[in-house]
Amino acid sequence: MTNSKLIYSTDQGVSLKNETKIGLIVDPSQQQVRLHLDRKGGGKIVSIVRGLQETVDVLMGIAKELKSGCGVGGSVKNGEILIQGNKREKIQKLLIKKGYSVKLSGG
Repeated sequence: MTNSKLIYSTDQGVSLKNETKIGLIVDPSQQQVRLHLDRKGGGKIVSIVRGLQETVDVLMGIAKELKSGCGVGGSVKNGEILIQGNKREKIQKLLIKKGYSVKLSGG
Protein backbone atom coordinates (compact mmCIF):
# COMPACT_ATOMS: atom_id res chain seq x y z
CA MET A 1 0.00 0.00 0.00
CA THR A 2 2.87 2.42 -0.61
CA ASN A 3 1.10 4.05 -3.56
CA SER A 4 -2.25 4.59 -1.82
CA LYS A 5 -3.53 7.93 -0.57
CA LEU A 6 -5.46 8.48 2.63
CA ILE A 7 -8.75 10.17 1.81
CA TYR A 8 -10.59 10.17 5.14
CA SER A 9 -9.87 8.90 8.59
CA THR A 10 -11.62 9.18 11.94
CA ASP A 11 -8.34 8.48 13.73
CA GLN A 12 -7.04 11.62 15.49
CA GLY A 13 -3.37 10.58 15.30
CA VAL A 14 -3.08 10.18 11.53
CA SER A 15 -0.47 12.31 9.78
CA LEU A 16 -0.30 12.66 6.03
CA LYS A 17 2.97 11.88 4.29
CA ASN A 18 2.19 14.07 1.27
CA GLU A 19 1.53 17.35 3.06
CA THR A 20 1.39 20.37 0.79
CA LYS A 21 3.38 23.57 1.06
CA ILE A 22 0.20 25.61 1.54
CA GLY A 23 0.47 25.66 5.32
CA LEU A 24 4.00 27.05 5.12
CA ILE A 25 3.92 30.84 5.32
CA VAL A 26 7.13 32.66 4.45
CA ASP A 27 7.50 36.35 5.28
CA PRO A 28 7.89 38.43 2.08
CA SER A 29 11.12 40.04 3.33
CA GLN A 30 12.66 36.56 3.81
CA GLN A 31 12.10 35.51 0.19
CA GLN A 32 14.86 35.81 -2.42
CA VAL A 33 13.00 37.32 -5.39
CA ARG A 34 14.90 37.76 -8.67
CA LEU A 35 13.84 39.67 -11.79
CA HIS A 36 15.11 38.24 -15.06
CA LEU A 37 14.80 39.23 -18.71
CA ASP A 38 14.16 36.64 -21.38
CA ARG A 39 13.29 36.59 -25.06
CA LYS A 40 10.28 34.54 -26.01
CA GLY A 41 9.01 33.50 -29.44
CA GLY A 42 9.32 36.23 -32.05
CA GLY A 43 12.10 38.03 -30.16
CA LYS A 44 9.73 39.65 -27.67
CA ILE A 45 11.18 40.56 -24.28
CA VAL A 46 9.57 39.22 -21.10
CA SER A 47 10.31 40.17 -17.48
CA ILE A 48 10.25 37.08 -15.25
CA VAL A 49 9.71 37.17 -11.46
CA ARG A 50 11.30 34.10 -9.84
CA GLY A 51 11.63 32.99 -6.25
CA LEU A 52 8.21 33.90 -4.87
CA GLN A 53 7.26 31.23 -2.33
CA GLU A 54 3.52 31.79 -2.39
CA THR A 55 0.42 29.76 -3.21
CA VAL A 56 -1.02 29.87 -6.71
CA ASP A 57 -3.86 32.16 -5.60
CA VAL A 58 -1.44 34.67 -4.09
CA LEU A 59 0.78 34.51 -7.20
CA MET A 60 -2.25 35.23 -9.38
CA GLY A 61 -3.11 38.25 -7.21
CA ILE A 62 0.45 39.59 -7.33
CA ALA A 63 0.57 39.06 -11.10
CA LYS A 64 -2.68 41.00 -11.50
CA GLU A 65 -1.28 43.92 -9.48
CA LEU A 66 1.98 43.91 -11.47
CA LYS A 67 0.16 43.78 -14.81
CA SER A 68 -2.10 46.70 -13.92
CA GLY A 69 0.81 48.65 -12.38
CA CYS A 70 2.90 48.25 -15.52
CA GLY A 71 0.01 48.60 -17.95
CA VAL A 72 0.90 45.40 -19.82
CA GLY A 73 -0.17 41.76 -20.06
CA GLY A 74 1.36 38.72 -18.46
CA SER A 75 0.74 35.32 -16.92
CA VAL A 76 1.74 32.85 -14.20
CA LYS A 77 3.48 29.64 -15.28
CA ASN A 78 5.44 27.08 -13.24
CA GLY A 79 5.55 29.29 -10.15
CA GLU A 80 6.93 32.26 -12.08
CA ILE A 81 5.24 35.51 -13.05
CA LEU A 82 5.80 36.57 -16.67
CA ILE A 83 5.25 40.25 -17.53
CA GLN A 84 5.43 41.48 -21.12
CA GLY A 85 8.27 43.88 -21.94
CA ASN A 86 11.27 45.15 -20.00
CA LYS A 87 9.46 46.42 -16.90
CA ARG A 88 11.98 45.26 -14.30
CA GLU A 89 12.46 48.62 -12.55
CA LYS A 90 8.70 49.19 -12.24
CA ILE A 91 8.15 45.61 -11.03
CA GLN A 92 10.98 46.01 -8.51
CA LYS A 93 9.40 49.17 -7.04
CA LEU A 94 5.97 47.52 -6.81
CA LEU A 95 7.32 44.40 -5.08
CA ILE A 96 9.45 46.44 -2.64
CA LYS A 97 6.28 48.33 -1.65
CA LYS A 98 4.70 44.95 -0.85
CA GLY A 99 7.67 44.09 1.42
CA TYR A 100 9.66 41.72 -0.83
CA SER A 101 13.45 41.77 -1.12
CA VAL A 102 14.05 42.06 -4.88
CA LYS A 103 17.25 41.92 -6.95
CA LEU A 104 17.70 42.45 -10.68
CA SER A 105 19.37 39.55 -12.46
CA GLY A 106 20.65 39.22 -16.02
CA GLY A 107 19.89 41.32 -19.08
